[in-house]
Amino acid sequence: MLSDPVLTHRPEDGWDIPLLVWRARSPLRAVSSGPLGGGVGVRHWVVNATVPMSYHRDDPAAHLAALADRLGLDGPGIGLLTGVDVAEVVTRTDTGVRAWVTVGLGTPLWAAAPAQPAAPAERQAPAQPGTPAQLQAPAQPGTPAQLQAPAPAPARVGTVNIVVYVPAALGDAALVNAVATATEAKCQAIGELGLPGTGTPTDAVTVLCPPPGRAEPYGGPRSTWGGPLARVVHAAVRDGGSVPCVPWSQQRSC
Repeated sequence: MLSDPVLTHRPEDGWDIPLLVWRARSPLRAVSSGPLGGGVGVRHWVVNATVPMSYHRDDPAAHLAALADRLGLDGPGIGLLTGVDVAEVVTRTDTGVRAWVTVGLGTPLWAAAPAQPAAPAERQAPAQPGTPAQLQAPAQPGTPAQLQAPAPAPARVGTVNIVVYVPAALGDAALVNAVATATEAKCQAIGELGLPGTGTPTDAVTVLCPPPGRAEPYGGPRSTWGGPLARVVHAAVRDGGSVPCVPWSQQRSC
């Protein structure tokens, strides 16, 4: 069983920054695309940590591992990052399936977009991996105007982190299928919100379930557990995305 998340805070860079912590009463099977603890395996906890939109660390897994250590979390776990204030988490339940979603849809995009030609290194600063807002580096003094990197647009929160608990054991294929089902449900909600995209560049999905006994083989939207999973994710993304979302760091500066 996965606990309800506990909202706590951490001191960092002179700020008191929120994060959510889920603890498993016993080890759970999980699949995740998070920067820490991604893949398929046994996990003991989940952390969803707010970061400022100026976040530029290129070691998010190490950062999250340090946060987990500071919280006294033991064993392998999953870590997620977002520019959203995680206190605004949206929770939905259906037939025992529970979803907790932090919804930031300020930077929607289409999954399949035309390929962009690679710019020469001197014309484009490298992006920092793992960041909620990919910010261009400032132009260097003396650089000709035509070679300067464009000024970054105002930061808009753009991460949807989905955490789902299914109260039945899922096989490996069903876990992978459940991630696809959650993603389809998210896309359906975004479409109903009238936004031009299927998600954002940094979305993550985590699905947890009890250790395998008699494991369910399917996790699609018409399967026993995929159906309620789709409904809770759809409802959480739709409801969370229907209200204005201001990045946590922008709230702090107001």
